[in-house]
Amino acid sequence: MDRYILTTPQKALKINLDRTIYGTFAEIGAGQEVVRHFFRAGAASGTVAKAMSAYDKDFSDAIYGREEDGRYVTEVRLRKMINQEYRLMIERIKKEKMPNTCFFAFSNTVATIDFTKRYKGHGWMGCKFQLAPDREPNEVIIHVRMKETEASLQQETLGIMGVNLIYACYFIHTDPNEMLKALYDNISMDKIEIDMVHMSGPDFEGVDNRLLSLQLVKNGFTNAVIFGPEGNNLLPAGLLYKKHILAIRGSFRPVTRVNMDMIQTGYKYFLEDPRVDKDNVEVLFEITLNNLKSDGEIDEQDFIDRAEILCALGQKVLISNFPQYYKLVHYFEEFTKARMGLIMGLTNLEDIFNETYYRSLPGGILEAMGVMFSRDLKVYVYPAKDQQTGEIGNIETLKVHPRLRPLLEYLVFNGRIKNIQTYDPEILDIFSREVLRRIRDNEEGWEDCLPEYVDEIIKSKELFGYQKPVTAK
Repeated sequence: MDRYILTTPQKALKINLDRTIYGTFAEIGAGQEVVRHFFRAGAASGTVAKAMSAYDKDFSDAIYGREEDGRYVTEVRLRKMINQEYRLMIERIKKEKMPNTCFFAFSNTVATIDFTKRYKGHGWMGCKFQLAPDREPNEVIIHVRMKETEASLQQETLGIMGVNLIYACYFIHTDPNEMLKALYDNISMDKIEIDMVHMSGPDFEGVDNRLLSLQLVKNGFTNAVIFGPEGNNLLPAGLLYKKHILAIRGSFRPVTRVNMDMIQTGYKYFLEDPRVDKDNVEVLFEITLNNLKSDGEIDEQDFIDRAEILCALGQKVLISNFPQYYKLVHYFEEFTKARMGLIMGLTNLEDIFNETYYRSLPGGILEAMGVMFSRDLKVYVYPAKDQQTGEIGNIETLKVHPRLRPLLEYLVFNGRIKNIQTYDPEILDIFSREVLRRIRDNEEGWEDCLPEYVDEIIKSKELFGYQKPVTAK
């Protein structure tokens, strides 16, 4: 059944009329965009304990302390704000006076579009809240990127989303996926983007934040999300800013020895490049939505199985909605101008030179190639073995249309596309789909196709449909 969506004033009034909800608002940067909705709705005296806007940096530092990096629109700053404001609530309002009240602290720290309109702006928004008077608080934190071209419009959108966040925390908290959707109530998705979310607390103990990341991309709230080895969601802009990015795309269902040999050899080639600072490199394992839909609809358990393995291997995972490589490169360029690298198999390179993938572009394949290779990009190509002839193929044997052969040769000649030559020929017969079938059918020998310890993880957690053999009693 579809959820009935209230207007922003209706949401604010519903919260104001609930005598059990009481808290503070602290907003810095863009102004007091959220709390004014509660004042306008009426009956705010029973909900708003305090509203403040520490707009001046010196006053903000005096209240929350100065950050080491001197920045104000950061997750660290936001957490300081909601933690301090919540602590003050507990200290100043005695439970004996309000025994049935659930406290909350809402905060945001935002930079809207600049005067030159060169930077669109971004911000952090969070709510720390109780769902029962004697219960420990929960936290919901999001990062947003603004898309509108006027500061006043961005401020209005931020105000609506802030109301949506508080409302969702109290009235939709039993369904985290629905909470995410509710953040866009009364807001068009082309106005603002959510590219990071984190939920924690006693009422969210069963929530996997990696699945929330997946939902952001699946619902079209953002085009890409990243999570780390610990399973925590990472802000793409914070992770990739001015970094050398090296990415490998795959289904990783499961990750095999071939995948690991690709990333290890490709990484060595990348570091040999004199323009690459080895201390400033981020390696990403990328999975596209298309790869997650290999069996039709996205299977969340299948996604978690892949994530469990990659996280156990200490990798950072990028989930994207970029079926074509040129879109991925364009996305990376939002964060860095440093040299980037892509590691791919021969089949992926063949797809890049397939004109049918670019029919929607006015400039066709030449436009896509321009987006990719006008950037500081290197492509490292892993060989493939022909299963019928046994021959090992590389860039020189790649089948491309004759009219595109000069373009390929030009890119190879200029070192933009390179063969990976130091590979392990003994593992070229390993294919993820075949390994997956053998795992599900419980055939012997699939363990040898995987990196060290991965088979133990699959068996212990029963991933990818693996079932422990039944021993006779």
